[in-house]
Amino acid sequence: MITKCLFPAAGYGTRFLPATKAQPKEMLPILNKPLIQYGVEEAMEAGMFNIACVTGRGKRAIEDHFDITFELESKISGTSKEEQLRCIRELIDNCTFSYTRQTHMRGLGDAILTGETLIGNQPFGVVLADDLCVGESDGVLKQMVRVYEKYQCSVVAVQEVPMDEVDKYGIVSGVRLDDEHMRVDRMVEKPSSADAPSNLAVIGRYILTPDIFDILRNTPAGKHGEVQLTDALQAQAANGKVIAYRFKGQRFDCGSIEGFVEATNFFFARYKK
Repeated sequence: MITKCLFPAAGYGTRFLPATKAQPKEMLPILNKPLIQYGVEEAMEAGMFNIACVTGRGKRAIEDHFDITFELESKISGTSKEEQLRCIRELIDNCTFSYTRQTHMRGLGDAILTGETLIGNQPFGVVLADDLCVGESDGVLKQMVRVYEKYQCSVVAVQEVPMDEVDKYGIVSGVRLDDEHMRVDRMVEKPSSADAPSNLAVIGRYILTPDIFDILRNTPAGKHGEVQLTDALQAQAANGKVIAYRFKGQRFDCGSIEGFVEATNFFFARYKK
Protein backbone atom coordinates (compact mmCIF):
# COMPACT_ATOMS: atom_id res chain seq x y z
CA MET A 1 0.00 0.00 0.00
CA ILE A 2 1.32 3.46 -0.94
CA THR A 3 1.06 5.74 2.08
CA LYS A 4 3.42 8.63 1.28
CA CYS A 5 3.13 11.48 -1.19
CA LEU A 6 5.93 13.91 -2.01
CA PHE A 7 5.25 17.55 -2.87
CA PRO A 8 8.22 19.31 -4.51
CA ALA A 9 7.50 22.92 -3.51
CA ALA A 10 10.80 24.79 -3.59
CA GLY A 11 10.49 26.65 -6.90
CA TYR A 12 10.42 30.41 -7.24
CA GLY A 13 7.16 30.68 -9.21
CA THR A 14 8.66 33.27 -11.55
CA ARG A 15 5.73 33.12 -13.98
CA PHE A 16 3.57 34.73 -11.30
CA LEU A 17 5.83 37.57 -10.24
CA PRO A 18 5.29 39.88 -8.46
CA ALA A 19 2.55 37.88 -6.68
CA THR A 20 5.08 35.17 -5.75
CA LYS A 21 7.82 37.53 -4.60
CA ALA A 22 6.88 37.04 -0.94
CA GLN A 23 4.50 34.06 -0.99
CA PRO A 24 4.85 30.51 -2.34
CA LYS A 25 3.17 29.85 -5.68
CA GLU A 26 1.69 26.72 -4.06
CA MET A 27 -0.30 29.02 -1.76
CA LEU A 28 -1.97 30.95 -4.58
CA PRO A 29 -5.72 30.39 -4.13
CA ILE A 30 -8.23 28.91 -6.51
CA LEU A 31 -11.32 30.47 -4.95
CA ASN A 32 -10.83 29.98 -1.20
CA LYS A 33 -8.27 27.15 -1.15
CA PRO A 34 -4.56 27.27 -2.02
CA LEU A 35 -3.27 25.07 -4.82
CA ILE A 36 -1.33 22.78 -2.52
CA GLN A 37 -4.44 22.00 -0.46
CA TYR A 38 -6.18 20.61 -3.54
CA GLY A 39 -3.15 18.35 -4.05
CA VAL A 40 -3.12 17.14 -0.44
CA GLU A 41 -6.83 16.37 -0.65
CA GLU A 42 -6.16 14.31 -3.79
CA ALA A 43 -3.35 12.44 -2.02
CA MET A 44 -5.50 11.68 1.02
CA GLU A 45 -8.29 10.36 -1.21
CA ALA A 46 -5.71 7.96 -2.69
CA GLY A 47 -4.80 6.66 0.77
CA MET A 48 -1.60 8.68 1.11
CA PHE A 49 -1.86 10.18 4.58
CA ASN A 50 1.88 10.89 5.03
CA ILE A 51 2.58 14.16 3.25
CA ALA A 52 6.24 15.00 2.58
CA CYS A 53 7.09 18.50 1.35
CA VAL A 54 10.37 19.66 -0.17
CA THR A 55 10.39 23.40 0.38
CA GLY A 56 12.88 26.26 0.22
CA ARG A 57 13.49 29.74 1.51
CA GLY A 58 10.36 31.84 1.91
CA LYS A 59 8.02 28.84 2.02
CA ARG A 60 7.01 28.90 5.70
CA ALA A 61 3.42 29.74 4.75
CA ILE A 62 2.97 26.13 3.58
CA GLU A 63 3.90 24.77 7.01
CA ASP A 64 1.69 27.33 8.75
CA HIS A 65 -1.28 26.47 6.54
CA PHE A 66 -1.21 22.80 7.56
CA ASP A 67 -1.12 23.66 11.26
CA ILE A 68 -3.59 24.83 13.89
CA THR A 69 -3.96 28.60 14.27
CA PHE A 70 -5.11 28.92 17.88
CA GLU A 71 -5.87 32.64 17.87
CA LEU A 72 -7.96 32.51 14.68
CA GLU A 73 -9.80 29.34 15.63
CA SER A 74 -10.58 30.69 19.07
CA LYS A 75 -11.89 33.92 17.55
CA ILE A 76 -14.34 32.22 15.18
CA SER A 77 -15.29 29.30 17.45
CA GLY A 78 -19.07 28.94 17.62
CA THR A 79 -19.67 31.24 14.64
CA SER A 80 -20.70 30.46 11.06
CA LYS A 81 -17.08 31.09 10.00
CA GLU A 82 -15.94 27.93 11.81
CA GLU A 83 -17.36 25.75 9.03
CA GLN A 84 -14.98 27.35 6.54
CA LEU A 85 -12.02 25.69 8.29
CA ARG A 86 -13.59 22.23 8.30
CA CYS A 87 -11.79 21.03 5.14
CA ILE A 88 -8.33 22.06 6.33
CA ARG A 89 -8.96 20.67 9.82
CA GLU A 90 -9.82 17.32 8.23
CA LEU A 91 -6.41 17.26 6.56
CA ILE A 92 -4.60 18.31 9.74
CA ASP A 93 -6.42 15.67 11.80
CA ASN A 94 -5.89 12.80 9.34
CA CYS A 95 -2.50 13.46 7.73
CA THR A 96 1.03 13.83 9.00
CA PHE A 97 3.19 16.54 7.45
CA SER A 98 6.97 16.47 7.23
CA TYR A 99 9.31 18.97 5.60
CA THR A 100 12.83 19.27 4.29
CA ARG A 101 14.53 22.01 2.29
CA GLN A 102 16.11 22.00 -1.15
CA THR A 103 19.00 24.40 -0.56
CA HIS A 104 19.80 24.92 -4.25
CA MET A 105 17.26 24.94 -7.08
CA ARG A 106 18.70 22.17 -9.26
CA GLY A 107 15.57 20.84 -10.94
CA LEU A 108 12.72 18.46 -10.23
CA GLY A 109 14.98 15.41 -10.09
CA ASP A 110 17.11 17.00 -7.39
CA ALA A 111 13.98 18.05 -5.46
CA ILE A 112 12.74 14.46 -5.43
CA LEU A 113 16.16 13.18 -4.38
CA THR A 114 16.10 15.72 -1.55
CA GLY A 115 12.86 14.14 -0.39
CA GLU A 116 14.44 10.69 0.03
CA THR A 117 15.00 11.33 3.73
CA LEU A 118 11.22 11.75 4.17
CA ILE A 119 10.17 8.85 1.92
CA GLY A 120 12.56 6.00 2.68
CA ASN A 121 12.60 2.70 0.81
CA GLN A 122 9.02 2.47 -0.44
CA PRO A 123 6.93 3.45 -3.48
CA PHE A 124 5.42 6.90 -3.23
CA GLY A 125 3.23 9.41 -5.00
CA VAL A 126 4.41 12.76 -6.34
CA VAL A 127 2.17 15.78 -6.85
CA LEU A 128 3.23 19.01 -8.53
CA ALA A 129 0.74 21.39 -6.94
CA ASP A 130 0.58 23.82 -9.84
CA ASP A 131 -0.91 21.03 -11.97
CA LEU A 132 -4.44 21.05 -10.57
CA CYS A 133 -6.27 17.85 -11.52
CA VAL A 134 -9.94 16.96 -11.29
CA GLY A 135 -10.82 13.29 -11.75
CA GLU A 136 -14.02 12.21 -13.44
CA SER A 137 -15.05 9.99 -10.52
CA ASP A 138 -11.91 9.12 -8.56
CA GLY A 139 -9.02 11.55 -8.26
CA VAL A 140 -6.10 11.11 -10.64
CA LEU A 141 -3.73 9.84 -7.95
CA LYS A 142 -6.26 7.25 -6.80
CA GLN A 143 -6.60 6.06 -10.39
CA MET A 144 -2.82 5.76 -10.62
CA VAL A 145 -2.62 3.66 -7.45
CA ARG A 146 -4.73 1.04 -9.21
CA VAL A 147 -2.32 1.13 -12.18
CA TYR A 148 0.64 0.63 -9.82
CA GLU A 149 -1.10 -2.29 -8.11
CA LYS A 150 -1.51 -3.98 -11.50
CA TYR A 151 1.97 -3.33 -12.98
CA GLN A 152 4.17 -2.87 -9.85
CA CYS A 153 6.39 -0.22 -11.41
CA SER A 154 6.60 3.54 -11.80
CA VAL A 155 3.54 5.25 -13.29
CA VAL A 156 3.33 8.65 -15.00
CA ALA A 157 0.12 10.48 -15.85
CA VAL A 158 -0.03 11.63 -19.48
CA GLN A 159 -2.32 13.58 -21.77
CA GLU A 160 -2.22 14.58 -25.41
CA VAL A 161 -1.06 18.12 -26.11
CA PRO A 162 -0.84 20.08 -29.37
CA MET A 163 2.40 19.44 -31.26
CA ASP A 164 3.35 23.10 -31.02
CA GLU A 165 3.38 22.75 -27.21
CA VAL A 166 5.49 19.61 -26.80
CA ASP A 167 8.54 21.73 -26.00
CA LYS A 168 6.96 22.57 -22.63
CA TYR A 169 6.76 18.96 -21.38
CA GLY A 170 8.43 15.62 -20.97
CA ILE A 171 7.17 13.56 -23.93
CA VAL A 172 6.81 9.75 -23.97
CA SER A 173 6.42 6.98 -26.50
CA GLY A 174 6.23 3.22 -26.18
CA VAL A 175 4.16 0.08 -26.60
CA ARG A 176 0.43 0.58 -26.26
CA LEU A 177 -1.12 -1.96 -23.90
CA ASP A 178 -4.71 -0.70 -24.21
CA ASP A 179 -6.54 2.60 -24.60
CA GLU A 180 -5.32 3.86 -21.23
CA HIS A 181 -1.91 2.25 -20.65
CA MET A 182 1.43 2.32 -22.45
CA ARG A 183 4.71 0.67 -21.50
CA VAL A 184 7.16 3.52 -21.99
CA ASP A 185 10.36 2.95 -23.94
CA ARG A 186 11.39 6.55 -24.60
CA MET A 187 11.12 9.83 -22.69
CA VAL A 188 12.39 13.18 -23.96
CA GLU A 189 12.46 16.38 -21.92
CA LYS A 190 10.99 19.39 -23.77
CA PRO A 191 11.78 18.31 -27.34
CA SER A 192 11.13 20.42 -30.41
CA SER A 193 8.09 19.39 -32.42
CA ALA A 194 10.45 17.88 -35.02
CA ASP A 195 12.22 15.71 -32.43
CA ALA A 196 9.19 14.71 -30.30
CA PRO A 197 8.44 10.97 -30.40
CA SER A 198 4.72 11.67 -29.81
CA ASN A 199 2.41 14.31 -28.39
CA LEU A 200 1.82 12.43 -25.12
CA ALA A 201 2.98 14.75 -22.34
CA VAL A 202 3.78 13.85 -18.74
CA ILE A 203 1.87 16.02 -16.27
CA GLY A 204 2.49 16.59 -12.58
CA ARG A 205 1.36 13.24 -11.16
CA TYR A 206 3.69 10.29 -10.60
CA ILE A 207 3.98 7.09 -8.64
CA LEU A 208 7.65 6.21 -8.29
CA THR A 209 9.44 3.13 -7.03
CA PRO A 210 12.25 3.75 -4.51
CA ASP A 211 15.06 2.72 -6.89
CA ILE A 212 14.51 6.13 -8.49
CA PHE A 213 16.65 7.65 -5.72
CA ASP A 214 19.79 5.70 -6.65
CA ILE A 215 19.19 6.50 -10.32
CA LEU A 216 18.83 10.21 -9.54
CA ARG A 217 22.02 10.11 -7.47
CA ASN A 218 23.87 8.98 -10.57
CA THR A 219 22.07 11.19 -13.08
CA PRO A 220 24.29 14.05 -14.28
CA ALA A 221 22.91 17.57 -14.36
CA GLY A 222 21.74 18.70 -17.77
CA LYS A 223 20.66 22.04 -19.17
CA HIS A 224 20.94 24.95 -16.69
CA GLY A 225 22.62 22.60 -14.20
CA GLU A 226 19.33 20.86 -13.41
CA VAL A 227 18.83 17.17 -12.65
CA GLN A 228 15.88 16.02 -14.75
CA LEU A 229 13.42 13.46 -13.43
CA THR A 230 12.77 12.55 -17.07
CA ASP A 231 16.35 11.26 -17.42
CA ALA A 232 15.96 9.01 -14.37
CA LEU A 233 12.61 7.70 -15.59
CA GLN A 234 14.23 6.93 -18.95
CA ALA A 235 16.63 4.60 -17.11
CA GLN A 236 13.65 2.79 -15.58
CA ALA A 237 11.86 2.75 -18.94
CA ALA A 238 14.85 1.05 -20.54
CA ASN A 239 14.02 -1.92 -18.30
CA GLY A 240 10.29 -1.77 -19.03
CA LYS A 241 9.54 -0.32 -15.60
CA VAL A 242 7.45 2.75 -16.48
CA ILE A 243 3.75 2.80 -17.39
CA ALA A 244 2.16 5.89 -18.92
CA TYR A 245 -1.48 6.26 -17.90
CA ARG A 246 -4.08 8.36 -19.72
CA PHE A 247 -6.05 9.52 -16.72
CA LYS A 248 -9.78 10.17 -16.62
CA GLY A 249 -10.32 13.79 -15.76
CA GLN A 250 -9.16 17.32 -16.40
CA ARG A 251 -5.88 19.08 -15.70
CA PHE A 252 -5.26 22.78 -15.29
CA ASP A 253 -1.77 24.22 -15.70
CA CYS A 254 -1.93 26.66 -12.80
CA GLY A 255 1.72 27.50 -13.29
CA SER A 256 0.52 29.71 -16.15
CA ILE A 257 -1.80 32.69 -15.86
CA GLU A 258 -4.11 31.27 -18.54
CA GLY A 259 -4.46 27.91 -16.76
CA PHE A 260 -4.90 29.61 -13.40
CA VAL A 261 -7.80 31.69 -14.72
CA GLU A 262 -9.31 28.64 -16.43
CA ALA A 263 -9.19 26.69 -13.14
CA THR A 264 -10.71 29.60 -11.24
CA ASN A 265 -13.61 29.81 -13.69
CA PHE A 266 -14.12 26.02 -13.57
CA PHE A 267 -14.33 25.91 -9.78
CA PHE A 268 -16.44 29.08 -9.61
CA ALA A 269 -18.98 27.47 -11.96
CA ARG A 270 -19.08 24.50 -9.55
CA TYR A 271 -19.41 26.82 -6.56
CA LYS A 272 -22.42 28.60 -8.04
CA LYS A 273 -24.40 25.36 -8.55
